[in-house]
Amino acid sequence: MSIILLDIGNVVVSFDFMRFCEGVAEGGVAESQELYRKYCEGELKKSLDCGMITPHDYLAMIASDPMTRTMPDSDLIELWQNIFTPLKGAEEGVKLVSREHRLWIMSDTDPMHFTFLLEHYPVLRNRERYILSCESGLLKSSPEAFLHLLSASGYPAHEFLLIDDKPENCTSAAEVGIKSILFDSWPGIVEAVCGIARSQHPKMIGEHCNE
Repeated sequence: MSIILLDIGNVVVSFDFMRFCEGVAEGGVAESQELYRKYCEGELKKSLDCGMITPHDYLAMIASDPMTRTMPDSDLIELWQNIFTPLKGAEEGVKLVSREHRLWIMSDTDPMHFTFLLEHYPVLRNRERYILSCESGLLKSSPEAFLHLLSASGYPAHEFLLIDDKPENCTSAAEVGIKSILFDSWPGIVEAVCGIARSQHPKMIGEHCNE
């Protein structure tokens, strides 16, 4: 294994779309929950993440919803982006793992969120490659996303290891021969990744993993 495919959401940062819904809802809890159901999950949200709808058109759709209070576009954008929180241990964990492996970012996300994440989380910057659903049109819940990765990269499946928080994404990767680790915590990830490296390279001292 030489290339780590690193997810972002609930791996590097946590996110809370309900924070956005509560910030834009005209009414109370019921309206916030309905906005969440309509725009933060389901097929419409998948269309955004697959690049079929631009973020600006998506936010315009939300702004025109009767349940959304009137506000400047800049405020709506700020609330849409302000849903992320750094995950404990992520920055150091990413640094440790990337010392022993090449690290690519693979994320189901929209362009506006991805740009915001790069601006505010330096650990995500300057990575070798970014595989984004909004560019490929494919979500990681589909094996086709990983087939696309293999075709575009030219590398065989055994060169990759996916780190992701969703079991369905790990299952999709497995269908094309890519191994994965279901994310739980960064100490666990560092231990697991370094353990795999040692099993493949018995003479590796693994000093970086033990720091």
